[in-house]
Amino acid sequence: QVRLVESGGGLVQAGGSLRLSCLASGLRFNYVDMEWYRQVPGSQRELVATFTRDRTTTYADSVKGRFTISKDNAKNTVYLQLNSLKPEDTAVYYCNVLYGSYTYWGQGTQVTVSS
Repeated sequence: QVRLVESGGGLVQAGGSLRLSCLASGLRFNYVDMEWYRQVPGSQRELVATFTRDRTTTYADSVKGRFTISKDNAKNTVYLQLNSLKPEDTAVYYCNVLYGSYTYWGQGTQVTVSS
């Protein structure tokens, strides 16, 4: 059974940093693309960053140069480093994987950036 567990969210002042983690289990972690999304209440989930199985990374324009996604296959964990945070980055952050025919989500971790 695939399971994703996020952690690392919290309250931070504008300009600060956080590192989010997503621990995955029940899948062949080396062979999947991992993604981070975020969602603000009343809005659709937004794709923030992707780390592909061939170690290519892509980012939403809104976070380029500030966020960094990384993947540690030995620890079955994908990270999202959030730097130079802005109040508009406030959201619940989710990790995501497409495995087989299914899309799996974690429970999310709240990031709140105060001005």
